[in-house]
Amino acid sequence: MKMRILLFIYLFLSTVSAETIVYRVPIQGTIDLGLPPYIERAITTAEEAGAKAIIFDIDTFGGRVDAATQIKDAILDTDILTVAFINRRAISAGALISLSCEKIYMTGGGTIGAATAVDMQGKKASEKVISYMREEMASTAEKRGRNTDIAKGMVDEELTFTHLVIDGDSVEVTDLEGRKEGKLITLTTESAIKYKMADGETEKIEDVLAELGLSHAEIRSAKENWSENFVRFLTNPIVASLLTTFGFLGILFELQSPGWGIPGTFGAVCLALSLGASYIAKLATMTDLLIVLVGAVLLMVEILVIPGFGIAGISGIGIIIWGLYELLLPDVPIGQEIQTMALTGLTIGILGGIIGMVFLFKLMTKTDLWKKLTSTNAQLKEEGYDTSIGLENLLGEEGAADTDLRPSGWVQVGEKRIFVVTEGSYIDKGLSVKILSVDGNRVVVRQT
Repeated sequence: MKMRILLFIYLFLSTVSAETIVYRVPIQGTIDLGLPPYIERAITTAEEAGAKAIIFDIDTFGGRVDAATQIKDAILDTDILTVAFINRRAISAGALISLSCEKIYMTGGGTIGAATAVDMQGKKASEKVISYMREEMASTAEKRGRNTDIAKGMVDEELTFTHLVIDGDSVEVTDLEGRKEGKLITLTTESAIKYKMADGETEKIEDVLAELGLSHAEIRSAKENWSENFVRFLTNPIVASLLTTFGFLGILFELQSPGWGIPGTFGAVCLALSLGASYIAKLATMTDLLIVLVGAVLLMVEILVIPGFGIAGISGIGIIIWGLYELLLPDVPIGQEIQTMALTGLTIGILGGIIGMVFLFKLMTKTDLWKKLTSTNAQLKEEGYDTSIGLENLLGEEGAADTDLRPSGWVQVGEKRIFVVTEGSYIDKGLSVKILSVDGNRVVVRQT
């Protein structure tokens, strides 16, 4: 009888475990524009699997504000219980993501906060950007029933307060440095729990599940697939700038030669990869893509339709540069310093790409493979080489146009039929012509 009871309990627990699914989604390292698509897919997968909760395993010093905003929106939109497990730290953009979750648990010695916006040099952003980030944090905290004053103080060090309303009671605050002007708020695990910004202290995912009453749940870990890894690689600032630069240079080199060849194809592929990854990562809007497309169309017209290089080509290059500049700007309010950095980055990228291509070309010309593919030795006339095909003795001779010369064509001189070019005028078939000059295989004629 006892064995039957134990077997029944085992089967019951196994059934509960099989039906209860929890997804673990790691958010670690730098928050970049390749991360939101992965988070959105993980949330969708959890919804389709009927998961009871999604636990975001967070350990980050932050990253891009626009990327964090996309992740925050995705978390707020789901109906599944969302939990932030701050596994040591959630700084800057990581704090915004954590506040968007319904529950927050932190490891001992963890930290959350310091979410003021800075530029690439680490300097404080403009008031426009600070205002945006401050209200993003406040509205997210308000949505989850957390203190908005603390959320704002994580962004703006100019804010001050002496009391906070916690659970309906006014509490005097004396242990937060960030309550003073000139100090940003960063909460330790203990202070975050005290001021209701976190729900508890845990050391492992299993402890979080125990707190949620999901101890027997099946934990499934979400991982980035190859395409998401590829997009994150392409949206890396260094890789993105190189793709943009080489794409631009490939198009420029193609303009130097007739038709369409390897440089143009290479440039088009680089630009397609850059624009495609930017669009997937929501850095590029449809307007940005249309700007670049208009520039590309003008370049195609210049290359394939209009001879030479003129207004269409110059306009195309200018429009493409403008579009690429727009691609470097995030889809959030920005200040003048961000615009300046974007312009500087694009300029450095183009100049660096040109210099890099020049050095690469010089290195390539010294390789054995290059010598096999090209004729590197000049065949000088002084060394006995000659381009003559034996037409010099026809100088001054007369013949008849065997085809229309517009301005080139064929002429019959005696028993020889030779290819000629006029001085620029058109000569109809059958008219008499005289050979004016012979330079190798180039024969110039005039109507007589």
